[in-house]
Amino acid sequence: MDDTALPGPAVPGPAHPDAVSPGPASPGPGQSGSLFRRHLAEWRMILVAWRLLVLQTSHPVVAAGTAEHSTYRAHPWRRIEHTMSSGRRLVFADRATLRREVARLDRAHRRIQGVDGHGQAYSAQDPATRVWVLITLYESVVAMRELSGDPLGPAELDVLYGEFSAICAEFRLPGGVLPRTAAEVPAYVDAVVRECLEFNAQARYLLFDMLREAPRPRRLRLLAPLWPLLRLLIAAVLTTLTVADLPPAYRERFGLVAGRPGVLLSRVLHHGARRVATRLPDRLRYRTQSDHSAAGPIDVSAPRRFRPGRRDTRRPRLGRFFSEVLDQTGDGFISSHDLRAMAHNVCWQLELDDAGEEAVYAGFDAWWEELRRTMDADGDGRIAKAEFVAAAIAAHDRDPEQPHSQPGLRAALHAVFRAADTDRSGFIGADEYRVVFGSRLHPAEISHGFRQLDRDGDGRLSEAEFVLGFTEFFTARGDLAAGSQLLGRP
Repeated sequence: MDDTALPGPAVPGPAHPDAVSPGPASPGPGQSGSLFRRHLAEWRMILVAWRLLVLQTSHPVVAAGTAEHSTYRAHPWRRIEHTMSSGRRLVFADRATLRREVARLDRAHRRIQGVDGHGQAYSAQDPATRVWVLITLYESVVAMRELSGDPLGPAELDVLYGEFSAICAEFRLPGGVLPRTAAEVPAYVDAVVRECLEFNAQARYLLFDMLREAPRPRRLRLLAPLWPLLRLLIAAVLTTLTVADLPPAYRERFGLVAGRPGVLLSRVLHHGARRVATRLPDRLRYRTQSDHSAAGPIDVSAPRRFRPGRRDTRRPRLGRFFSEVLDQTGDGFISSHDLRAMAHNVCWQLELDDAGEEAVYAGFDAWWEELRRTMDADGDGRIAKAEFVAAAIAAHDRDPEQPHSQPGLRAALHAVFRAADTDRSGFIGADEYRVVFGSRLHPAEISHGFRQLDRDGDGRLSEAEFVLGFTEFFTARGDLAAGSQLLGRP
């Protein structure tokens, strides 16, 4: 669900080229010859998704990385979108895309390391941890079938595990940590549950509290008035279902009781979903495996309308920027971790090489150093919203000709622009802009923001237009400037 919960390198397994190399004209999931791909594409996998995340997060290394490097508390839906996108690249794409995704995961995991609450060093590149995260994906497919009353037979399990192992083979880490056959997986899972997993704070939060606090997904605008009640209902159902569906060894070890209501709910949902799904046509039974490329184009032809500002709108605008963009962890402060999480989010959208990622991180590090130097008055390594807003406004009022945090902010903006300019044309086109910024705004707002930055109306952004627009966001007193509306219309 987050950086540390994404599949990592695993041991090479038996080669099944067809399982990971469908080619450009591969069939849809319903017709695909890959048993593993077909099961992962079913909509009813949603029923075991939270169970999968609890099992992953219960691993002490995953929990430590989540606690120190994750932004899932403040941005749970974005993290889930990233995980789904990565899963599509690992399972449903061609071999070249699979290998690029493996390389991207390797680069991301190299930065996830530290010391956990027990004083033990951890690293997201630990082979045993990565194998556990991968195995939970396979195990969840098996569990979905078992919980629905239609378990896979031995021959099907062998095929499923062979296809899964072919994906693992691309991670190319030392052997001996991945179960050799499907028959060995149950004993491996049972041993990890009993000897390694912990019902830690991260797993408890995920199971009992996260959905009760989750912000409304941006696509559910019409449900905004009902969301506080709706999320409580969803949380209650999902918690009850997940506890009932967790492996018996997990419930036994950590004292979780399913109870008759949980057992009944699990049976009704899983058996009912199977009966419905198996009668649906493929187009309704399986999810489409679209990614950014499937989104509609940004409309760059619509006229750009600037609304005159009648009052100083900097304070609410900067407050919104702090809450929605800077405070990645949602704790009410920004620190170096928040800025590096922003850098990670930019890199995650793009297929950068090591040098490209280092440039993005260096840009955001420079921005943080300037924020720390100018705003962290008590030297505690973090900045509150009130401090940020007041300091940003005061800096501009002292010298209106110099944008807030000019050197550091501009270093980050230049790095983002150059990373987004994937075709090295010296401009950002509409599609490139959407890849970087499209995951957090409604498509209409993305189109609006792009048109506002495109001052000469040529359908592309120069580096000067891009940097000027974002610096205006911090400095414009009203809503007249293009950059004042980057987070959508006021």
